[in-house]
Amino acid sequence: MSSGHDRELLRHHGDVDAGPGLLDFAVNVRLDRPPTWLRDRLAAALDRLGRYPSAADDLAARTAAAARHGRDADEVLLLAGAAEGFALLPSLRPRLAALVHPSFTEPELALRTAGVEVARVQLNPRDGYRLDAAAVPEQADLVVLGNPTNPTSVLHPAAEIRKLLRPGRVVVVDEAFADTVPGEPESLAGFGEPGLLVLRSLTKMWGLPGLRAGYALGDPGLLAELARNRPHWPVNTLVLEAVAACCEPAALAESEQAAAQLQEHRAALAGALAGIPGVRVNSPARAPFLLLEVPDGERVRAGLRERGVAVRRGDTFPGLGADHLRVAVRDPETNALLVKAVRDVVERG
Repeated sequence: MSSGHDRELLRHHGDVDAGPGLLDFAVNVRLDRPPTWLRDRLAAALDRLGRYPSAADDLAARTAAAARHGRDADEVLLLAGAAEGFALLPSLRPRLAALVHPSFTEPELALRTAGVEVARVQLNPRDGYRLDAAAVPEQADLVVLGNPTNPTSVLHPAAEIRKLLRPGRVVVVDEAFADTVPGEPESLAGFGEPGLLVLRSLTKMWGLPGLRAGYALGDPGLLAELARNRPHWPVNTLVLEAVAACCEPAALAESEQAAAQLQEHRAALAGALAGIPGVRVNSPARAPFLLLEVPDGERVRAGLRERGVAVRRGDTFPGLGADHLRVAVRDPETNALLVKAVRDVVERG
């Protein structure tokens, strides 16, 4: 992939599909703003913006994230969102990067822009887009995948991902949506295996896309290599406060409760959409979104937009086409509006 048009497809995100006045099923963020307790914490931190973020601030946030995953503070690298972690991947100097698709496109874009050779590993839709570690080229010294995966909503077994690990290879697992799965059963965030790099985000659970807050978990030497070209103070004071706050026990309890609720809402939405003739829902789904396949997808997406409903186009994800749409899971009342709109547009033909 080298053309400007193809790169623009890789740059596409759900916020482009959303828009003012539209009912937003295109962006996978649980809340339209952070909860009150988190806003209060961030507001209190504003008084510290008059000084540079200190090493002590950085350590406090890393210590909180480390405790959350049962790791040491030196195994945490704070990031300006998980997306920064993808932008830093060329610093690892891979010779061949294997990107497991369909999946989030930022890693491939960052690597290709840096001139890294990329091999796409296309998962099979007939197999539900499940990971097959044997399909990854043996010579790849960098492997990137999502878990659960955006946009397929597939949760890969941790045991299958660990099969990818081997000397001389870095395996990057994008766990931006891991905290939306009750109990995080397949997360590798607590595993300190050589060559394993896990990226986490606060965006989806806590309504923070405008702040850009996340972190990487891995061996200290690997994290140092990842961060080799970063500027001074790459993470701001508000991000440090957000990481510390969202890793505290009360926040984790709230997150777990929210994940359980999302699970219930997703199951109901999947069942309702699957009941519409011609609509196929990829399953089993484990993330707070669903991948749909509908006949004449471009017409359906345009028809939904005419009805004031925004969904995420699927054809910008490698391996998917115009008949694929991704829809976020909302509350039951809002989900019902989506189901009605999809039924109306599809049945109109």
